[in-house]
Amino acid sequence: MSADALRPANLEEPRAVSARERDALIRELLDVVPSHGVLHDDEDLRPYECDGLSAYRRKPMLVVLPETIEQVQQVLRLCQAHQVPVVARGAGTGLSGGAFPLANGVLLGLAKFNRILAIDPDNRSARVQPGVRNLAISEAAAAHGLYYAPDPSSQIACSIGGNVAENAGGVHCLKYGLTVHNILELKVVTIDGELITLGGQSLDSPGYDLLALMTGSEGMLGVIVEITVKLLPRPERAQVLLAAFDSVERAGEAVAAIIGSGIIPAGLEMMDNNAIRAAEDFVHAGYPVEAEAILLCELDGTNAEVSEDIMKVRNLLIAQGATEVRTAGDDQERLRFWAGRKAAFPAVGRLSPDYYCMDGTIPRKNLGQILRRIGEMSGEFGLRVANVFHAGDGNLHPLILYDADTPGQLERAEDFGGRILELCVEYGGTVTGEHGVGIEKLNQMCTQFTPDELTQFHAVKAAFDPRGLLNPGKAVPTLHRCAEFGAMHVHHGQLPHPDIPRF
Repeated sequence: MSADALRPANLEEPRAVSARERDALIRELLDVVPSHGVLHDDEDLRPYECDGLSAYRRKPMLVVLPETIEQVQQVLRLCQAHQVPVVARGAGTGLSGGAFPLANGVLLGLAKFNRILAIDPDNRSARVQPGVRNLAISEAAAAHGLYYAPDPSSQIACSIGGNVAENAGGVHCLKYGLTVHNILELKVVTIDGELITLGGQSLDSPGYDLLALMTGSEGMLGVIVEITVKLLPRPERAQVLLAAFDSVERAGEAVAAIIGSGIIPAGLEMMDNNAIRAAEDFVHAGYPVEAEAILLCELDGTNAEVSEDIMKVRNLLIAQGATEVRTAGDDQERLRFWAGRKAAFPAVGRLSPDYYCMDGTIPRKNLGQILRRIGEMSGEFGLRVANVFHAGDGNLHPLILYDADTPGQLERAEDFGGRILELCVEYGGTVTGEHGVGIEKLNQMCTQFTPDELTQFHAVKAAFDPRGLLNPGKAVPTLHRCAEFGAMHVHHGQLPHPDIPRF
């Protein structure tokens, strides 16, 4: 199947760029970026045709790989002058198509911004470039007894710039927060090439909280070129409980019971039987493969705190119907338990030729009901599901198994995923927890937000990027798209607030 055949039919493409315009842009880009940093041959563009949402592929018109902030500024000025859209890309591990390229646009790769600029143990912070891997920050800070708390399962590969763009989480976000709670300052280049600083080194900064606005903005407002993150001291002790259950509903109810008891674990993760078996075959973590679901509950703090909380949680899990509860005997076993969870996504590839990873959130109290409905919908769509998710904060990651070579299965998987996201909204949740909206969840954004709310999103976008050149067609749907999706009423063909630009 060709890459063009895997292009989403409903994703709007910006205006066509002629061969003459393209060649002129290439010549100007070569004046500001080294020749090896401007890619335009077919074989050089192929590696950039998708991000982690590999079901959709499309070659970018050009790929530009700047090496300095000044080069980023000049590239954006040139793109603005030529009215050519720009998609910023980090490590390409995103799962919602946020870095999906444009056939008539420039893909701005930030992989060469890969230096840790400073570790400040006194102020417990690190200043890094956006291409630095998430895990590399903790590795660099380890000598000072510090670490960076957000830990996506892809942390060995994903870059911190992408984490900021998508507001990534991880297995320890329940206690320590998402990316937005763990950064102090951003340096961002706007579409007109201006370098701005948001936030500061102190706990608070004057003015509007634009740092939070930029975090999770999916490259639509600016290009992040430097990040200052918070570092935390390593806890004195961390210990993991593994609890097995004979039903996913009981495991879900146990999650709500733990949080309801007043204990906030460092991490609280859940896997169903499909995920358990795949991870065990792949990692040999020692999981009970007959269990319908397992919970991994990590508690950290001082020795005394952990000892007390371990006994409380153990007794609570047994009272909630756990068929088996194990406590990691040492740090090696604790890391092995987590290795199985963090390898669950690739491990599920052993069960099916392809899978579609969803990302939605729900109130914790509804975990059992949602899992039951997902099971019922699995039967309706005739597609298996492996459930792996951050149970403590209600962030679901159902993995819908399908075979792209079987006609109609990808479309069924997409419809199934959309139904799951709409179910999340129905129960008071959201259509994304940490993967972002990208191109994947545009229709479900129409379900979650009203026309007036979407209009305000577009107004914010216009304030930063009046001509809509930064990552157009992503994250925020047009009102016309929502009307076509059937989730919004447009009176006599007229949109509210027609003076607001739509992108």
